[in-house]
Amino acid sequence: DILITNATDIGWSPYFPLLAGIVTEIGGLLSHGAVIAREYGLPCIVGVENATDIFVSGDTILLDATRGTVGTVKTDAS
Repeated sequence: DILITNATDIGWSPYFPLLAGIVTEIGGLLSHGAVIAREYGLPCIVGVENATDIFVSGDTILLDATRGTVGTVKTDAS
């Protein structure tokens, strides 16, 4: 699963090993989410405006942290 949230703090730390990636609306290279994602080798994009409004639970997400892009993948069911 990919976590899409406003921001992360230490309370999210137990969930990071369960995640495939992280997207936050707030943060920078030294934000909690970005630092912990690097420690776990997770793709992470921070500073995505309105991410929690754009994406909904159950969306199939394509997260490319190398390019800094995140989007919804269209499926036959959608």
